Amino acid sequence: MTESYTFTIKNESGRLDKFLADQLPDHSRSQIQGWIKDEQVTVNSEPSKANYKLQQDDVIALSIPEPVEIDAQPEDIAIDIVYEDKDVVVINKPQGMVVHPSLGHESGTLVNALLYHIKDLSGINGKIRPGIVHRIDKDTSGLLMVAKNDVAHEKLAEQLQDKTAGREYIGLVHGVIQNDRGTIDAPIGRDPKNRKKYKVVENGKPSVTHFEVIERFNDYTLLKLNLETGRTHQIRVHLEYIGFRMAGDPLYGPRKTLEGPGQFLHAASLQFVHPTSGERLSFSAPLPESFEQTLDYIRRL
Repeated sequence: MTESYTFTIKNESGRLDKFLADQLPDHSRSQIQGWIKDEQVTVNSEPSKANYKLQQDDVIALSIPEPVEIDAQPEDIAIDIVYEDKDVVVINKPQGMVVHPSLGHESGTLVNALLYHIKDLSGINGKIRPGIVHRIDKDTSGLLMVAKNDVAHEKLAEQLQDKTAGREYIGLVHGVIQNDRGTIDAPIGRDPKNRKKYKVVENGKPSVTHFEVIERFNDYTLLKLNLETGRTHQIRVHLEYIGFRMAGDPLYGPRKTLEGPGQFLHAASLQFVHPTSGERLSFSAPLPESFEQTLDYIRRL
């Protein structure tokens, strides 16, 4: 169903695309620019350009087209299945793999691989995210749970919501953290200045990350990190907020950082109660070889 919006400018408000991005936080600025180019946005009943400078009393009309349905197809992609039974699968996702298809990532995702290797997957999240109970970033490696039926999916999702499922990460940050452990309790929302990023903002969603130092180096610290909440980019945002940016992170890290395919962040362990048996299960996955090699390198610095 097409969504329609109308906005009347009370004061001069800068560029048209930026104004719409601020009004529609669930849509990217590039997506909005595409709508403007396709003349789905008008200003005073006339097509406009993304860089149009809005004036007082301008009337903006926008019709958001129905999203194009992406049809996820099974693909013979090797995946590391750590555990599988009739209800649950635990996957050790490699760094660089997107979890589910989206515009720009229609193939090569974990979902494409799951559709090939796993006979049944829950349908709660539709055709694009079958079985996916939670996600980890493309360039974060490690464990995530997948549901094979809707009952299992609901029970696993409840554990994430109730904070009874355990998720532990290993991360490498720039700088030497002096405290052996700590808690970052700071709300996270979308960064108003960069649509691709999130940041700590006053009106953000409650977010809590616990950390413990594993090893200190000359200019880096290796951390064990536990999530109480599961916000997008939560660990990366929280560590940037306290001044210790994730090594290798192209989005939140410093410009001069360790070489690698992405941030040095690994979902190392996962615990949850089995949705049928009631048994508490625990899984662990070793650091990727590239991560271990980087640790060996900085130990010698």
